[in-house]
Amino acid sequence: MSQDDKAVETKIEETCVERLVVTEHQLQLADGRRLDYVATCGTLPLRELELEDGKHKGEKTRAGVFFIAYAAKDRPAGERPICFSFNGGPGSSSVWLHLGILGPQRVLTDEMGHCGTPPYALGENEFSLLAEADLVFIDPVGTGHSRMASGEKAAEFHDYQRDLDAVGEFIRLYLTRWIRWASPKYLIGESYGTTRAAGLARHLQEKHDVHLNGLMLVSLALDFQTLSFDPGNELPYPLYLPTYAATAWYHRALAPAQQDKSLAQLVREAEDFANGDYWLALMQGARLGDAARREIAARMAALTGISAKYLLRCDLRPTEFRFFKELLRERGQTVGRLDSRFLGLDRDDAGEHPEEDAGMNNLVGAYAAGINRVLRERLGWTSDQAYLVHAPLWKTWSWKGHENKYLSVGDSLRRALQANPAMRVYVASGYYDLATPHAAGDYTLAHLGLREPLRQRLRVSYFEAGHMMYIHRPSLERMAAELREFVRGTSA
Repeated sequence: MSQDDKAVETKIEETCVERLVVTEHQLQLADGRRLDYVATCGTLPLRELELEDGKHKGEKTRAGVFFIAYAAKDRPAGERPICFSFNGGPGSSSVWLHLGILGPQRVLTDEMGHCGTPPYALGENEFSLLAEADLVFIDPVGTGHSRMASGEKAAEFHDYQRDLDAVGEFIRLYLTRWIRWASPKYLIGESYGTTRAAGLARHLQEKHDVHLNGLMLVSLALDFQTLSFDPGNELPYPLYLPTYAATAWYHRALAPAQQDKSLAQLVREAEDFANGDYWLALMQGARLGDAARREIAARMAALTGISAKYLLRCDLRPTEFRFFKELLRERGQTVGRLDSRFLGLDRDDAGEHPEEDAGMNNLVGAYAAGINRVLRERLGWTSDQAYLVHAPLWKTWSWKGHENKYLSVGDSLRRALQANPAMRVYVASGYYDLATPHAAGDYTLAHLGLREPLRQRLRVSYFEAGHMMYIHRPSLERMAAELREFVRGTSA
Protein backbone atom coordinates (compact mmCIF):
# COMPACT_ATOMS: atom_id res chain seq x y z
CA MET A 1 0.00 0.00 0.00
CA SER A 2 1.39 3.41 -0.96
CA GLN A 3 1.83 6.26 1.50
CA ASP A 4 -1.06 8.14 -0.18
CA ASP A 5 -3.35 5.11 0.16
CA LYS A 6 -2.41 4.78 3.83
CA ALA A 7 -3.18 8.45 4.42
CA VAL A 8 -6.58 8.09 2.76
CA GLU A 9 -7.39 4.98 4.81
CA THR A 10 -6.34 6.75 8.01
CA LYS A 11 -8.69 9.64 7.23
CA ILE A 12 -11.54 7.21 6.53
CA GLU A 13 -10.97 5.41 9.82
CA GLU A 14 -11.00 8.74 11.66
CA THR A 15 -14.50 9.45 10.31
CA CYS A 16 -15.74 6.15 11.74
CA VAL A 17 -14.57 6.85 15.30
CA GLU A 18 -16.98 8.39 17.75
CA ARG A 19 -16.30 12.09 18.10
CA LEU A 20 -18.75 14.67 19.44
CA VAL A 21 -18.65 18.44 19.86
CA VAL A 22 -21.18 20.16 22.16
CA THR A 23 -21.90 23.91 22.18
CA GLU A 24 -24.59 26.17 23.66
CA HIS A 25 -26.58 28.84 21.82
CA GLN A 26 -29.64 31.06 21.92
CA LEU A 27 -32.28 31.69 19.24
CA GLN A 28 -34.76 34.55 18.86
CA LEU A 29 -38.08 33.07 17.68
CA ALA A 30 -40.69 34.81 15.54
CA ASP A 31 -43.08 35.09 18.50
CA GLY A 32 -40.51 37.04 20.50
CA ARG A 33 -39.36 34.20 22.75
CA ARG A 34 -35.68 33.44 23.20
CA LEU A 35 -34.80 29.76 23.20
CA ASP A 36 -31.65 28.44 24.84
CA TYR A 37 -30.44 25.27 23.14
CA VAL A 38 -27.57 22.82 23.01
CA ALA A 39 -26.03 21.74 19.70
CA THR A 40 -24.28 18.39 19.34
CA CYS A 41 -22.50 17.44 16.14
CA GLY A 42 -20.26 14.53 15.33
CA THR A 43 -19.99 10.94 14.24
CA LEU A 44 -21.50 7.77 15.67
CA PRO A 45 -20.01 4.49 14.40
CA LEU A 46 -22.37 1.82 13.10
CA ARG A 47 -21.25 -1.63 14.22
CA GLU A 48 -22.43 -5.10 13.27
CA LEU A 49 -21.77 -8.46 14.86
CA GLU A 50 -19.19 -10.67 13.14
CA LEU A 51 -19.82 -14.39 12.98
CA GLU A 52 -17.32 -17.22 12.62
CA ASP A 53 -18.54 -20.81 12.37
CA GLY A 54 -21.93 -19.60 13.54
CA LYS A 55 -20.50 -17.99 16.70
CA HIS A 56 -20.15 -14.35 17.63
CA LYS A 57 -16.60 -13.25 16.92
CA GLY A 58 -17.04 -9.63 17.95
CA GLU A 59 -18.21 -6.34 16.51
CA LYS A 60 -16.99 -4.67 13.34
CA THR A 61 -17.34 -0.97 12.55
CA ARG A 62 -19.01 -0.68 9.16
CA ALA A 63 -19.47 3.08 8.84
CA GLY A 64 -19.55 6.39 10.67
CA VAL A 65 -22.76 8.45 10.52
CA PHE A 66 -22.40 12.20 10.93
CA PHE A 67 -25.24 14.16 12.51
CA ILE A 68 -26.13 17.58 13.88
CA ALA A 69 -28.61 17.72 16.76
CA TYR A 70 -30.28 20.66 18.48
CA ALA A 71 -32.08 20.31 21.82
CA ALA A 72 -33.73 22.88 24.04
CA LYS A 73 -31.60 23.48 27.11
CA ASP A 74 -32.67 22.45 30.61
CA ARG A 75 -35.60 20.32 29.45
CA PRO A 76 -35.97 16.80 30.91
CA ALA A 77 -35.33 13.98 28.43
CA GLY A 78 -38.63 12.91 26.93
CA GLU A 79 -40.48 16.15 27.67
CA ARG A 80 -40.09 17.52 24.13
CA PRO A 81 -40.80 15.78 20.81
CA ILE A 82 -37.80 14.72 18.74
CA CYS A 83 -37.66 14.95 14.96
CA PHE A 84 -35.15 13.08 12.77
CA SER A 85 -34.54 14.78 9.43
CA PHE A 86 -32.87 13.80 6.16
CA ASN A 87 -32.99 14.74 2.50
CA GLY A 88 -33.03 12.64 -0.65
CA GLY A 89 -31.05 12.12 -3.83
CA PRO A 90 -30.15 9.37 -3.19
CA GLY A 91 -26.88 11.06 -2.31
CA SER A 92 -28.02 14.26 -0.64
CA SER A 93 -26.87 15.37 2.77
CA SER A 94 -29.39 16.77 5.25
CA VAL A 95 -28.40 20.35 4.46
CA TRP A 96 -31.53 21.45 2.54
CA LEU A 97 -34.13 20.96 5.27
CA HIS A 98 -31.56 21.93 7.89
CA LEU A 99 -30.65 25.34 6.43
CA GLY A 100 -33.87 25.89 4.51
CA ILE A 101 -36.62 25.69 7.12
CA LEU A 102 -35.99 23.51 10.19
CA GLY A 103 -32.73 24.48 11.85
CA PRO A 104 -31.82 27.54 13.94
CA GLN A 105 -29.87 29.06 11.02
CA ARG A 106 -31.00 29.33 7.42
CA VAL A 107 -29.71 30.48 4.07
CA LEU A 108 -31.27 33.87 3.44
CA THR A 109 -33.15 34.45 0.19
CA ASP A 110 -35.25 37.20 -1.32
CA GLU A 111 -39.05 37.01 -1.49
CA MET A 112 -39.00 34.69 -4.53
CA GLY A 113 -36.19 32.46 -3.34
CA HIS A 114 -33.06 33.80 -5.00
CA CYS A 115 -30.00 33.08 -2.86
CA GLY A 116 -28.15 36.11 -4.16
CA THR A 117 -24.46 36.25 -4.99
CA PRO A 118 -21.43 34.55 -3.42
CA PRO A 119 -20.46 34.31 -0.60
CA TYR A 120 -24.23 34.37 0.17
CA ALA A 121 -26.02 35.29 3.40
CA LEU A 122 -26.66 33.14 6.45
CA GLY A 123 -28.86 34.25 9.34
CA GLU A 124 -30.96 33.22 12.30
CA ASN A 125 -34.10 31.25 11.47
CA GLU A 126 -36.90 32.67 13.57
CA PHE A 127 -39.25 30.06 12.05
CA SER A 128 -37.23 27.04 13.22
CA LEU A 129 -39.13 23.90 14.24
CA LEU A 130 -36.82 23.90 17.28
CA ALA A 131 -39.58 26.04 18.83
CA GLU A 132 -41.62 22.82 19.18
CA ALA A 133 -39.26 19.86 18.84
CA ASP A 134 -35.64 18.87 19.26
CA LEU A 135 -34.01 18.21 15.88
CA VAL A 136 -31.54 15.59 14.62
CA PHE A 137 -30.17 15.99 11.08
CA ILE A 138 -28.79 12.74 9.67
CA ASP A 139 -26.33 12.49 6.78
CA PRO A 140 -26.73 9.01 5.23
CA VAL A 141 -23.52 7.09 4.53
CA GLY A 142 -21.64 8.64 1.62
CA THR A 143 -23.01 12.16 2.20
CA GLY A 144 -21.97 15.03 4.46
CA HIS A 145 -19.18 13.73 6.71
CA SER A 146 -20.62 10.18 6.86
CA ARG A 147 -18.29 7.56 5.44
CA MET A 148 -17.90 3.82 5.12
CA ALA A 149 -15.08 2.12 7.03
CA SER A 150 -12.05 1.10 5.00
CA GLY A 151 -12.56 -2.16 3.15
CA GLU A 152 -16.33 -1.70 2.93
CA LYS A 153 -17.98 -1.53 -0.49
CA ALA A 154 -20.38 1.20 -1.55
CA ALA A 155 -23.01 -1.40 -2.41
CA GLU A 156 -23.16 -2.33 1.28
CA PHE A 157 -25.01 0.88 2.07
CA HIS A 158 -26.17 2.32 -1.22
CA ASP A 159 -29.34 0.41 -1.86
CA TYR A 160 -32.89 0.85 -0.63
CA GLN A 161 -32.91 -1.72 2.19
CA ARG A 162 -29.35 -1.22 3.43
CA ASP A 163 -30.03 2.51 3.60
CA LEU A 164 -33.05 1.79 5.81
CA ASP A 165 -30.92 -0.54 7.95
CA ALA A 166 -28.24 2.10 8.49
CA VAL A 167 -30.53 5.07 9.18
CA GLY A 168 -32.84 2.93 11.30
CA GLU A 169 -29.94 1.69 13.42
CA PHE A 170 -28.70 5.25 13.88
CA ILE A 171 -32.15 6.34 15.10
CA ARG A 172 -32.32 3.41 17.55
CA LEU A 173 -28.82 4.20 18.81
CA TYR A 174 -29.62 7.89 19.23
CA LEU A 175 -32.86 7.22 21.13
CA THR A 176 -30.97 4.93 23.48
CA ARG A 177 -27.80 6.99 23.96
CA TRP A 178 -29.60 10.29 24.52
CA ILE A 179 -32.45 8.74 26.58
CA ARG A 180 -35.22 9.75 24.15
CA TRP A 181 -37.46 6.68 24.10
CA ALA A 182 -40.05 8.63 26.13
CA SER A 183 -40.22 11.44 23.54
CA PRO A 184 -42.89 11.77 20.84
CA LYS A 185 -41.00 10.75 17.68
CA TYR A 186 -41.14 12.18 14.15
CA LEU A 187 -39.45 11.77 10.81
CA ILE A 188 -39.23 14.46 8.14
CA GLY A 189 -37.83 13.68 4.71
CA GLU A 190 -37.65 15.45 1.39
CA SER A 191 -37.81 13.89 -2.12
CA TYR A 192 -36.04 10.48 -1.88
CA GLY A 193 -36.09 11.29 1.81
CA THR A 194 -39.86 10.69 1.67
CA THR A 195 -39.11 7.28 0.14
CA ARG A 196 -36.76 6.63 3.06
CA ALA A 197 -39.20 8.00 5.65
CA ALA A 198 -42.13 5.87 4.46
CA GLY A 199 -39.90 2.78 4.42
CA LEU A 200 -38.49 3.61 7.85
CA ALA A 201 -41.95 4.05 9.38
CA ARG A 202 -42.54 0.32 8.87
CA HIS A 203 -38.89 -0.76 9.26
CA LEU A 204 -38.61 0.91 12.69
CA GLN A 205 -41.77 -0.89 13.82
CA GLU A 206 -40.62 -4.30 12.65
CA LYS A 207 -36.90 -4.11 13.47
CA HIS A 208 -36.68 -1.86 16.53
CA ASP A 209 -40.25 -1.65 17.95
CA VAL A 210 -40.23 2.12 17.40
CA HIS A 211 -43.67 3.59 16.68
CA LEU A 212 -43.78 7.14 15.37
CA ASN A 213 -46.15 9.97 16.20
CA GLY A 214 -45.88 11.51 12.77
CA LEU A 215 -44.29 11.69 9.35
CA MET A 216 -43.64 14.94 7.49
CA LEU A 217 -43.10 14.30 3.78
CA VAL A 218 -41.80 17.15 1.62
CA SER A 219 -42.04 16.75 -2.18
CA LEU A 220 -43.46 13.26 -2.26
CA ALA A 221 -41.70 10.38 -4.06
CA LEU A 222 -43.29 7.12 -2.93
CA ASP A 223 -44.08 5.47 -6.28
CA PHE A 224 -41.35 5.72 -8.90
CA GLN A 225 -43.69 4.66 -11.70
CA THR A 226 -45.36 8.06 -11.43
CA LEU A 227 -42.00 9.79 -12.04
CA SER A 228 -40.33 7.61 -14.70
CA PHE A 229 -40.73 8.54 -18.37
CA ASP A 230 -40.07 5.08 -19.77
CA PRO A 231 -41.42 3.67 -23.05
CA GLY A 232 -44.73 1.99 -22.35
CA ASN A 233 -45.29 3.77 -19.03
CA GLU A 234 -48.07 6.31 -19.67
CA LEU A 235 -48.54 7.35 -16.03
CA PRO A 236 -46.15 10.35 -15.76
CA TYR A 237 -47.60 12.27 -18.73
CA PRO A 238 -50.96 13.19 -17.18
CA LEU A 239 -49.36 13.60 -13.72
CA TYR A 240 -46.81 16.15 -14.95
CA LEU A 241 -49.27 18.10 -17.09
CA PRO A 242 -50.77 20.23 -14.27
CA THR A 243 -47.25 21.40 -13.34
CA TYR A 244 -46.51 22.13 -17.01
CA ALA A 245 -49.63 24.33 -16.94
CA ALA A 246 -48.62 26.09 -13.71
CA THR A 247 -45.14 26.75 -15.11
CA ALA A 248 -46.47 28.19 -18.38
CA TRP A 249 -48.86 30.40 -16.40
CA TYR A 250 -46.05 31.67 -14.16
CA HIS A 251 -43.91 32.64 -17.18
CA ARG A 252 -46.90 34.20 -18.99
CA ALA A 253 -46.55 31.78 -21.88
CA LEU A 254 -50.30 31.19 -22.32
CA ALA A 255 -52.96 32.90 -24.41
CA PRO A 256 -54.70 35.84 -22.63
CA ALA A 257 -57.86 33.88 -21.84
CA GLN A 258 -55.86 31.27 -19.93
CA GLN A 259 -53.38 33.73 -18.49
CA ASP A 260 -56.18 35.75 -16.90
CA LYS A 261 -57.25 32.78 -14.77
CA SER A 262 -55.89 32.32 -11.28
CA LEU A 263 -53.22 29.68 -10.72
CA ALA A 264 -55.71 27.57 -8.77
CA GLN A 265 -58.28 27.74 -11.58
CA LEU A 266 -55.76 26.78 -14.24
CA VAL A 267 -54.29 23.90 -12.22
CA ARG A 268 -57.77 22.52 -11.57
CA GLU A 269 -58.62 22.72 -15.27
CA ALA A 270 -55.36 20.93 -16.14
CA GLU A 271 -56.00 18.24 -13.52
CA ASP A 272 -59.52 17.61 -14.85
CA PHE A 273 -58.22 17.31 -18.41
CA ALA A 274 -55.25 15.14 -17.38
CA ASN A 275 -57.41 12.76 -15.34
CA GLY A 276 -60.09 12.59 -18.04
CA ASP A 277 -59.80 13.07 -21.77
CA TYR A 278 -55.99 13.16 -21.88
CA TRP A 279 -55.67 9.92 -19.93
CA LEU A 280 -58.26 8.21 -22.11
CA ALA A 281 -56.43 9.38 -25.24
CA LEU A 282 -53.12 7.98 -24.00
CA MET A 283 -54.79 4.65 -23.30
CA GLN A 284 -55.82 4.44 -26.95
CA GLY A 285 -52.24 4.50 -28.18
CA ALA A 286 -52.06 4.10 -31.97
CA ARG A 287 -55.82 3.48 -32.06
CA LEU A 288 -56.50 7.17 -31.41
CA GLY A 289 -57.83 8.74 -34.61
CA ASP A 290 -56.21 11.72 -36.33
CA ALA A 291 -59.05 14.12 -35.55
CA ALA A 292 -59.08 13.15 -31.87
CA ARG A 293 -55.30 13.41 -31.74
CA ARG A 294 -55.39 16.96 -33.12
CA GLU A 295 -58.11 17.94 -30.67
CA ILE A 296 -56.11 16.63 -27.69
CA ALA A 297 -52.99 18.41 -28.93
CA ALA A 298 -54.89 21.71 -29.19
CA ARG A 299 -56.24 21.40 -25.66
CA MET A 300 -52.80 20.48 -24.34
CA ALA A 301 -51.29 23.48 -26.10
CA ALA A 302 -53.83 25.83 -24.51
CA LEU A 303 -52.87 24.54 -21.06
CA THR A 304 -49.11 24.08 -21.36
CA GLY A 305 -47.90 26.81 -23.72
CA ILE A 306 -46.29 24.17 -25.97
CA SER A 307 -47.43 24.35 -29.59
CA ALA A 308 -49.88 21.73 -30.87
CA LYS A 309 -47.45 21.07 -33.74
CA TYR A 310 -44.66 20.17 -31.30
CA LEU A 311 -47.01 18.06 -29.17
CA LEU A 312 -48.07 16.05 -32.21
CA ARG A 313 -44.41 15.44 -33.03
CA CYS A 314 -44.06 14.11 -29.45
CA ASP A 315 -47.04 11.81 -30.00
CA LEU A 316 -48.82 13.82 -27.27
CA ARG A 317 -46.14 12.69 -24.81
CA PRO A 318 -43.73 15.51 -23.91
CA THR A 319 -41.17 14.32 -21.36
CA GLU A 320 -40.06 16.65 -18.61
CA PHE A 321 -36.71 17.49 -20.25
CA ARG A 322 -38.39 18.30 -23.54
CA PHE A 323 -40.69 20.66 -21.64
CA PHE A 324 -37.77 22.36 -19.84
CA LYS A 325 -36.22 23.17 -23.19
CA GLU A 326 -39.28 23.81 -25.37
CA LEU A 327 -41.52 26.08 -23.30
CA LEU A 328 -39.41 29.24 -23.63
CA ARG A 329 -37.25 28.21 -26.57
CA GLU A 330 -38.25 31.28 -28.58
CA ARG A 331 -37.10 33.47 -25.69
CA GLY A 332 -33.76 31.63 -25.50
CA GLN A 333 -34.47 30.36 -21.98
CA THR A 334 -34.95 27.03 -20.19
CA VAL A 335 -37.01 26.38 -17.05
CA GLY A 336 -35.74 24.66 -13.93
CA ARG A 337 -36.50 21.12 -12.82
CA LEU A 338 -36.43 21.53 -9.03
CA ASP A 339 -38.18 24.88 -9.32
CA SER A 340 -39.64 25.82 -12.70
CA ARG A 341 -39.86 29.49 -11.73
CA PHE A 342 -36.10 29.74 -12.28
CA LEU A 343 -34.68 30.30 -15.76
CA GLY A 344 -31.50 29.09 -17.42
CA LEU A 345 -29.49 29.98 -20.52
CA ASP A 346 -27.98 27.28 -22.73
CA ARG A 347 -25.23 27.65 -25.30
CA ASP A 348 -27.87 27.51 -28.03
CA ASP A 349 -31.60 26.97 -28.39
CA ALA A 350 -31.53 23.71 -30.31
CA GLY A 351 -31.80 20.27 -28.71
CA GLU A 352 -34.31 18.96 -26.22
CA HIS A 353 -32.34 18.80 -22.95
CA PRO A 354 -31.18 21.82 -20.92
CA GLU A 355 -27.52 21.93 -19.98
CA GLU A 356 -28.17 22.72 -16.31
CA ASP A 357 -30.98 22.81 -13.78
CA ALA A 358 -31.53 26.49 -13.07
CA GLY A 359 -33.33 25.63 -9.82
CA MET A 360 -30.37 23.68 -8.44
CA ASN A 361 -27.86 26.26 -9.63
CA ASN A 362 -29.62 28.84 -7.48
CA LEU A 363 -29.20 26.73 -4.34
CA VAL A 364 -26.12 24.54 -4.23
CA GLY A 365 -23.41 27.17 -3.74
CA ALA A 366 -25.33 28.99 -1.03
CA TYR A 367 -26.13 25.84 0.94
CA ALA A 368 -22.57 24.52 0.65
CA ALA A 369 -21.20 27.80 1.99
CA GLY A 370 -23.88 27.81 4.69
CA ILE A 371 -23.22 24.35 6.12
CA ASN A 372 -19.45 24.81 6.13
CA ARG A 373 -19.88 28.11 8.00
CA VAL A 374 -22.30 26.58 10.50
CA LEU A 375 -19.97 23.67 11.22
CA ARG A 376 -16.85 25.77 11.76
CA GLU A 377 -18.13 29.11 13.01
CA ARG A 378 -21.18 28.05 15.05
CA LEU A 379 -20.65 24.46 16.10
CA GLY A 380 -16.87 24.28 16.45
CA TRP A 381 -16.46 21.24 14.21
CA THR A 382 -12.96 21.09 12.74
CA SER A 383 -12.11 18.75 9.90
CA ASP A 384 -10.27 19.08 6.61
CA GLN A 385 -12.53 16.43 5.09
CA ALA A 386 -14.90 17.72 2.40
CA TYR A 387 -18.54 17.94 3.45
CA LEU A 388 -20.42 16.23 0.60
CA VAL A 389 -23.54 18.32 0.07
CA HIS A 390 -24.81 16.35 -2.91
CA ALA A 391 -22.96 13.20 -3.97
CA PRO A 392 -24.18 11.56 -7.23
CA LEU A 393 -25.03 8.25 -5.55
CA TRP A 394 -28.25 7.93 -7.59
CA LYS A 395 -26.12 6.99 -10.60
CA THR A 396 -24.94 3.75 -8.97
CA TRP A 397 -27.70 3.20 -6.39
CA SER A 398 -28.74 -0.44 -6.13
CA TRP A 399 -32.41 -1.36 -6.31
CA LYS A 400 -31.84 -4.89 -5.02
CA GLY A 401 -35.17 -6.60 -4.45
CA HIS A 402 -36.91 -4.24 -6.84
CA GLU A 403 -35.36 -5.30 -10.14
CA ASN A 404 -37.64 -5.22 -13.19
CA LYS A 405 -40.26 -3.22 -11.33
CA TYR A 406 -40.72 0.30 -10.05
CA LEU A 407 -39.86 0.97 -6.43
CA SER A 408 -43.04 1.74 -4.52
CA VAL A 409 -43.10 2.25 -0.75
CA GLY A 410 -46.75 3.17 -0.47
CA ASP A 411 -47.59 -0.21 1.00
CA SER A 412 -44.93 0.26 3.68
CA LEU A 413 -46.66 3.50 4.66
CA ARG A 414 -50.09 1.82 4.62
CA ARG A 415 -48.89 -1.01 6.86
CA ALA A 416 -47.19 1.42 9.24
CA LEU A 417 -50.44 3.39 9.57
CA GLN A 418 -52.46 0.24 10.12
CA ALA A 419 -50.08 -1.00 12.81
CA ASN A 420 -50.02 2.44 14.46
CA PRO A 421 -53.32 4.26 13.74
CA ALA A 422 -52.22 7.14 16.00
CA MET A 423 -49.52 8.16 13.50
CA ARG A 424 -50.35 11.17 11.31
CA VAL A 425 -48.85 12.24 7.99
CA TYR A 426 -48.22 15.76 6.67
CA VAL A 427 -47.38 16.22 2.97
CA ALA A 428 -46.02 19.42 1.38
CA SER A 429 -46.17 19.80 -2.42
CA GLY A 430 -45.01 22.62 -4.70
CA TYR A 431 -46.96 23.71 -7.79
CA TYR A 432 -43.68 24.50 -9.59
CA ASP A 433 -41.91 21.25 -8.73
CA LEU A 434 -41.00 19.32 -11.90
CA ALA A 435 -38.93 16.72 -10.05
CA THR A 436 -41.81 15.33 -7.96
CA PRO A 437 -44.99 17.02 -9.26
CA HIS A 438 -47.89 17.54 -6.88
CA ALA A 439 -50.29 15.52 -9.05
CA ALA A 440 -47.97 12.50 -8.88
CA GLY A 441 -48.03 12.77 -5.10
CA ASP A 442 -51.81 13.07 -5.06
CA TYR A 443 -52.13 10.01 -7.28
CA THR A 444 -49.87 8.01 -4.97
CA LEU A 445 -51.80 8.98 -1.85
CA ALA A 446 -55.11 8.13 -3.53
CA HIS A 447 -53.79 4.64 -4.32
CA LEU A 448 -52.37 3.66 -0.92
CA GLY A 449 -55.34 1.42 -0.20
CA LEU A 450 -56.09 3.06 3.14
CA ARG A 451 -59.46 2.42 4.75
CA GLU A 452 -61.55 5.48 5.62
CA PRO A 453 -60.50 6.09 9.26
CA LEU A 454 -56.83 6.06 8.27
CA ARG A 455 -57.34 8.40 5.32
CA GLN A 456 -58.24 11.08 7.86
CA ARG A 457 -54.67 10.87 9.15
CA LEU A 458 -53.29 12.43 5.94
CA ARG A 459 -52.96 16.17 5.37
CA VAL A 460 -51.66 17.72 2.12
CA SER A 461 -50.62 21.35 1.67
CA TYR A 462 -49.78 23.01 -1.65
CA PHE A 463 -47.37 25.89 -2.15
CA GLU A 464 -46.70 28.34 -4.99
CA ALA A 465 -43.05 27.31 -5.16
CA GLY A 466 -40.90 24.37 -6.22
CA HIS A 467 -39.24 21.25 -4.80
CA MET A 468 -37.67 23.21 -1.92
CA MET A 469 -40.77 25.35 -1.47
CA TYR A 470 -39.41 26.92 1.72
CA ILE A 471 -36.96 29.14 -0.20
CA HIS A 472 -40.06 31.18 -1.22
CA ARG A 473 -40.68 33.52 1.72
CA PRO A 474 -44.52 33.25 1.88
CA SER A 475 -44.26 29.45 1.58
CA LEU A 476 -41.57 29.33 4.29
CA GLU A 477 -43.71 31.18 6.79
CA ARG A 478 -46.87 29.13 6.13
CA MET A 479 -45.09 25.78 5.96
CA ALA A 480 -43.13 26.45 9.16
CA ALA A 481 -46.35 27.33 10.96
CA GLU A 482 -48.03 24.15 9.68
CA LEU A 483 -45.11 21.98 10.80
CA ARG A 484 -45.21 23.49 14.29
CA GLU A 485 -48.98 22.96 14.42
CA PHE A 486 -48.57 19.37 13.19
CA VAL A 487 -46.07 18.52 15.93
CA ARG A 488 -48.17 20.18 18.62
CA GLY A 489 -51.28 18.32 17.48
CA THR A 490 -49.79 14.85 17.29
CA SER A 491 -47.83 15.27 20.51
CA ALA A 492 -51.00 16.29 22.33
